[in-house]
Amino acid sequence: MRRKPGRLVPLELAICDAAARLLRRGIGEFHGYEIAKRVAEDTDAKLLTAYGTLYRALARLENMGLLESRREDPHIAARESRPGRRLYTLTGAGAAAVEEARKAQIAESRQRTRRKVATA
Repeated sequence: MRRKPGRLVPLELAICDAAARLLRRGIGEFHGYEIAKRVAEDTDAKLLTAYGTLYRALARLENMGLLESRREDPHIAARESRPGRRLYTLTGAGAAAVEEARKAQIAESRQRTRRKVATA
């Protein structure tokens, strides 16, 4: 899929939207598997073809400044006998991007409705 200038591709938007919903629930940080579950639930798993796709999208979002990440404390992972995680946080710019995308979707939906009414 080609990226339109200044727009997020559907997977990136789904990640940011899921992160914004987690934030509203009081969950400020999330890891890749958690966001993958949320995106899969919200999109009926249509956007995630592989976890590599997810992690590349997370890296792009971080490079764009829409997410920040940090490594989990290694002692927590060791105590739970699992690999360490990278924890992500939605930035203010990421929250603004979600809001802008919602407004754009609403505007596009209204335009489509107007076109259908005009042609009928």
